[in-house]
Amino acid sequence: MAPQCPRGLVSALLWGLNLFLSLPGPVWLQPSPPPHSPPPPEPHACHTCRALVDSFNKGLERTIRDNFGGGNTAWEEEKLSKYKDSETRLVEVLEGVCSKSDFQCHRLLELSEELVESWWFHKQQEAPDLSQWLCSDSLKLCCPAGTFGPSCLPCPGGTEKPCGGYGQCQGEGTRGGSGHCDCQAGYGGEACGQCGLGYFEAERNASHLVCLACFGPCARCSGPEESHCLQCRKGWALHHLKCVDIDECGTERASCGADQFCVNTEGAYECRDCAKACLGCMGAGPGRCKKCSPGYQQVGSKCLDVDECETVVCPGENEKCKNTEGAYRCVCAEGYKQVEGVCVKEQIPESAGFFSEMTEDELVVLQQMFFGVIICALATLAAKGDLVFTAIFIGAVAAMTGYWLSERSDRVLEGFIKGR
Repeated sequence: MAPQCPRGLVSALLWGLNLFLSLPGPVWLQPSPPPHSPPPPEPHACHTCRALVDSFNKGLERTIRDNFGGGNTAWEEEKLSKYKDSETRLVEVLEGVCSKSDFQCHRLLELSEELVESWWFHKQQEAPDLSQWLCSDSLKLCCPAGTFGPSCLPCPGGTEKPCGGYGQCQGEGTRGGSGHCDCQAGYGGEACGQCGLGYFEAERNASHLVCLACFGPCARCSGPEESHCLQCRKGWALHHLKCVDIDECGTERASCGADQFCVNTEGAYECRDCAKACLGCMGAGPGRCKKCSPGYQQVGSKCLDVDECETVVCPGENEKCKNTEGAYRCVCAEGYKQVEGVCVKEQIPESAGFFSEMTEDELVVLQQMFFGVIICALATLAAKGDLVFTAIFIGAVAAMTGYWLSERSDRVLEGFIKGR
């Protein structure tokens, strides 16, 4: 049986836990007396504690399932009663609570292991919910359901039905959060107890509220029909019990730039860019310009591009004018390319032959091999006694020898001249 925690140990654990969980990694803890009021825990601490308890409970299920099942029932019941609350089982469960990479879990378990042992041996009967006992009551990392913040204050709407059941209380169940209600669509108010903008109250009793959507542009209404509108959304005006669109483009509400024009949309308006040809415009396209941009001229009702190349002469040699939208460019004429700002004639590469990439020495070797094959063929035929092939063979040898000596002498002379 593990001993009970001595007086003051829990408060010291709380201070150490808050310090330890606020650090990003392993540290050397220096001894220091715990402060009178421990700092509030980090936001993730409650989640870490609840995840630890969840893993602990899964470990309890696993240890029962793996150690027993099938066999002598009377024997199992006797052994199970001893194993159920044993230190052996506790150790088995604690060894598998945290994964190897979950550092937050490991350091929380290190600081709370004695509390877990105390609950295991002494508190299970009176406090069967380990999450409530460890995370909320002992370590004070979490709050009970329906409460939030360092002091576990009730959420708007009360702890039984936070935010009226129609929203989420920020920080509920933790020692953080503002307690503000994030209401569902259609609901509003501090505790989500009212219908929001664009919705009407269709049904209400002491515990129930139903909010339904108003007709399209209605901001407030008494029912779902268009005629039930009491107030219109922004961009709409109430006229004969109906919401009609306001054309902001015809009022001072529209504010567009000098090179933009206004387009009315349902309940709003858009500012769109004028055509490139326009300096200010009243609508889309070159026919709605107030004034033409440089490089354009008025032709009838439109601003059209001026072809500057009809009058412009490019100053550079071998250049030609190329008209562009609202301007022109000087580019190299056909057959020329720009090199360092000057147009130079493009060199057309010669067509590559089969032997174009071979060196001179490689060509000589190839020639010798070719003539060698021919001479060998002729020698074979001459050996058979054919006088014609014998004469051709002798002539070929003589020609090859003369060519080789001539080629060799030219190469020697060339090398001598170049100083080889």
